[in-house]
Amino acid sequence: MKLASLKDGRDGKLVVVSRDLTKATDVTDIAPTLQAALDEWDVVSPQLAARYELLNASQAESFDFDQASCESPLPRAYAWMDGSAYLNHVELVRKARGAEVPESFYSDPLMYQGGSDTFIGPRDAIVAADEAYGIDMEAEITVITDDVPMGVSADDAEDHIKLIMLVNDVSLRGLIPNELRKGFGFVQGKASSAFSPVAVTPDELGDLWQSTTIDLPLLVDYNGAPFGKANVKTDMTFNMAQLVAHAAHTRDLCAGTLIGSGTVSNKFEGGEGKKIEDGGVGYSCIAEIRMIEKIQTGEFKTPFMQFGDTVGIEMNDAEGKSIFGRIENVVEKYDGPHS
Repeated sequence: MKLASLKDGRDGKLVVVSRDLTKATDVTDIAPTLQAALDEWDVVSPQLAARYELLNASQAESFDFDQASCESPLPRAYAWMDGSAYLNHVELVRKARGAEVPESFYSDPLMYQGGSDTFIGPRDAIVAADEAYGIDMEAEITVITDDVPMGVSADDAEDHIKLIMLVNDVSLRGLIPNELRKGFGFVQGKASSAFSPVAVTPDELGDLWQSTTIDLPLLVDYNGAPFGKANVKTDMTFNMAQLVAHAAHTRDLCAGTLIGSGTVSNKFEGGEGKKIEDGGVGYSCIAEIRMIEKIQTGEFKTPFMQFGDTVGIEMNDAEGKSIFGRIENVVEKYDGPHS
């Protein structure tokens, strides 16, 4: 099943989207918003799934699906927690500054809780006041849970994963170091994230959903050129169920909680990654290529995103068809608050 939220008020209007992403049908008679559906998932999801089957069989009233008219599937959420499932990414960051990765990182996931009140739409602009903030994309996968009990095991956590999305977890790299030096996490260094137009149920991925990860490349293009095609499953230290269990270790998670994988990152022949044009799978964020440049040459060469730059994030099935729709964000200058 594929679900989306059209721009309509603060929480969007829930629609079911056809498997090929061409058609959608209004399902507000079942649930007005995705959050409302998640609150009563056991009751509502069979009704949504039935409508989905009718839509794919051209037996439901429908309209053309426009990805540009979408909010993120959850325009705002009760919780957004982002992990770091790819230790290759962490290793590069540490190596670039001459630091070792603590052994505990390989058994105890890194995770922070980010702002979840103002997600941007999949085709909305990333706005920032200054290019010096170090504007960066981070291509990841994300899961949405139902109500998760405190202390859930990783095995049981899998049953609480109800939907899967892609995300551009926007980072302001120039602001993060000073925040981290305070020893109290970061807030200003993380701008509003953008999620894929469509959220899909795990069964929609079939055999590609293995051990709560996806055996497909996550495609990133930057200003129209291929930038990354790292495989989500490859080099993943913690799967999504393990991250959900980690988030719920000391508290219940509310239905509609989002858990991110962290930047998808693959090694190349056991070492640092390589650009696509050099035979590698590229990168899911600019920071990673900069870390490799620092390790190999002693200096950063690739700049972070500038005003007018565009990033695209997508995932295709084996036939080359988009599964989640396309995230496409252009960077724009913020001109101040409006009354």
